Amino acid sequence: MLTVVAVMSVMAFCWPLLWQPGAGMSGGQQTPLVFALILPVVIALVMVEISGNDLDVKALALLGVLSAVGAAVRPLGAGTAGLEAIFFLIIIAGRVFGPGFGFVLGNTTLFASALLTSGVGPWLPFQMLAAGFVGLGAGLLPRARGWWEVALLAGYGFVAGFGYGWLMDFAFWPFALGNASELSFQPGAPPAENLHRFVLYNMATSMAWNAGRALSNVALIALLGPAMLRILRRAARRAAFE
Repeated sequence: MLTVVAVMSVMAFCWPLLWQPGAGMSGGQQTPLVFALILPVVIALVMVEISGNDLDVKALALLGVLSAVGAAVRPLGAGTAGLEAIFFLIIIAGRVFGPGFGFVLGNTTLFASALLTSGVGPWLPFQMLAAGFVGLGAGLLPRARGWWEVALLAGYGFVAGFGYGWLMDFAFWPFALGNASELSFQPGAPPAENLHRFVLYNMATSMAWNAGRALSNVALIALLGPAMLRILRRAARRAAFE
């Protein structure tokens, strides 16, 4: 189920590369409207399925606690210069409790923080899915212990900081500019050409913000990662999570 929803989520971001002029969903703003309606359904589906199969009551309670903590921490960074403290917690929890838990935590944390900060908008489903991928990737990292594990997580946090920004930019890039710019999305163009345009657009508009997010992830993981790993693993042992 997690694999199916992950593939559907990737398609929600990457559909512009496959879209052709004259397709059935090409009229006006029909395409973004359809995806804005279907993404919350996909998110609700994955939460119900994963909660029913893999998360017991204790794990579900911890999911709620970590989501609330992440929602409270997010306004402290406020995204200034790309500095974000919320992804540090998602990465550590995904590492300790696995990819399914990390994916759901990314979704619920961004949803709770949006309610807390009045950040609900058409961007929210994409933020939730992108943060879910951050937690999912942390749970799939190879085994490591000690400072090797911290270094591995710090390196992943650096990559995830850029990855989150790239996904969010790609979600709205087709609608951000007109067709006349060299940085704009060109309907019907080969995927390689549109990817080249997107790379130029991202470097011109978001590189500094993505770098700030990546560096803040590295700093928080290096400073607080060892302690948080011990705390969450101790909680997992005492709660006897499977």
